[in-house]
Amino acid sequence: MNITYFNWSTGKDSALALHEMLQDKTYSIKKLVTTVNSHYNRVSMHGLRVELLKAQTEAIGLPVQYIELPEQPNMDDYNSIMTLATTQLKTEGFTHAAFGDIFLEDLKFYREFQLMEVGLKAVFPLWKRNTKQLILEFLNLGFKAIVVCADAKYFNEDFVGSVLSLDVIENLPEGVDPCGENGEFHTFCFDGPLFKAPIPFEVGEKTYREYPAPNESSKPVGFWYCDLMPMEKSDHSLDRSNFNINSGS
Repeated sequence: MNITYFNWSTGKDSALALHEMLQDKTYSIKKLVTTVNSHYNRVSMHGLRVELLKAQTEAIGLPVQYIELPEQPNMDDYNSIMTLATTQLKTEGFTHAAFGDIFLEDLKFYREFQLMEVGLKAVFPLWKRNTKQLILEFLNLGFKAIVVCADAKYFNEDFVGSVLSLDVIENLPEGVDPCGENGEFHTFCFDGPLFKAPIPFEVGEKTYREYPAPNESSKPVGFWYCDLMPMEKSDHSLDRSNFNINSGS
């Protein structure tokens, strides 16, 4: 059996990929690994509070390891931090690392090459599958996710804070992948067959941020974020039949 850690992003693709891998007896998932921005104490890119990541992993029932990144790491810093972390995971007995990626050949090649350097093998259970079919499978399995980050090129602030549904997917702007696989949007998965109970939270402030474009001649890229705030668990919040999202906006 292949001793595997799963690179957990907190979003829908990770949730579906992990769900499938847990059904596959070829792999033994022993740990979740998540990169965290140590300056903000939030999940990288998604901007999710670490408290909600912790609530997720407790509901899944797997230990989680944080890989801490500085506020704005350059590529050399990122590679150095990740190599140190993956080398340690290799010494712990892990043989494989799993990801929820679906497309992006260059990213897949990068992951495979970096892991090969330390003696680990990458696994991509959702690779090249039809994204419309994947999101429908996600919803049909009973998973629930809320949009926490969206590219301002396609969306305004109203889109962040939306719970994914068939209606939301059917009305995505032209050119947006149904799974947001090109970075158009990111989500927080708060319920589904992976979880012992739904994750209670409140929807908080929405903010806009800009980042330098990869190409220096291009304009900065902008993203809308929706802050989610953890709530105390209660008997009511743990009852899926009564579970509601509490919106503060």
